[in-house]
Amino acid sequence: MHSIFVKGVIIGFALAAPVGPVAAIVVQRCTNRGLRAGLLSGLGSATADLFYGTAAAFGASFVTEFFLEHGSWLQRVGGAILVVLGIRLFLSKPPKEKMPVTRGTGGSPMRDFLSTFLLTFTNPMTFLAFTAILATMGLGASRQESILTAELIAGLSVGALVWWWVLALLVHAFRHKFDYAKLVWINRATGIFVVGVGVLYLFVLRSDTVEPRIQRELNRIAPHPTAPAPRLTPA
Repeated sequence: MHSIFVKGVIIGFALAAPVGPVAAIVVQRCTNRGLRAGLLSGLGSATADLFYGTAAAFGASFVTEFFLEHGSWLQRVGGAILVVLGIRLFLSKPPKEKMPVTRGTGGSPMRDFLSTFLLTFTNPMTFLAFTAILATMGLGASRQESILTAELIAGLSVGALVWWWVLALLVHAFRHKFDYAKLVWINRATGIFVVGVGVLYLFVLRSDTVEPRIQRELNRIAPHPTAPAPRLTPA
């Protein structure tokens, strides 16, 4: 196994690990509806990471142009999705049985997957993070490093997926310690947190500054023409 794949796994794990709305949703779904709901929610986010990682690696310029033109619109869509999901989480009622849930209730597998996919997909910073990583490592289709780049993207995606599934498995392992009252508290706290982030995206963060911020980040991570980025070689 090439070291670049291993590095990708580590970086992907670290990028996904910070606590945010998706992590809160994965925890809530695991405690309320079982392991499958949590795993599918993590898979949705990891799939969006894979899409953006591939686009950033192989020169999908239309993605960059789309962000520069519609970044504020994406932010508002993401904020609206968070508010709707947060309200649903706040009002949802956990199962009263303490037995492990094997079949998800209150949602469908497709909904679990698509909700977190859309949350990650509507975050422009996901694309910028992958672009920065590739620029730092000197990889990309334009540098004739397509095989190494594919290995890195695979590693990043696997690392993100590993984090989400580790989180889901850990929460599921301790699920039996949560009684009905605690599950209600988790639903309320998760709902408030997710709605708060959605309101932040909708009203606090100025939408007219999103595209300039994206442009500044792209300019900052773009490799300098006189200082070629170092190349990585397989171990």
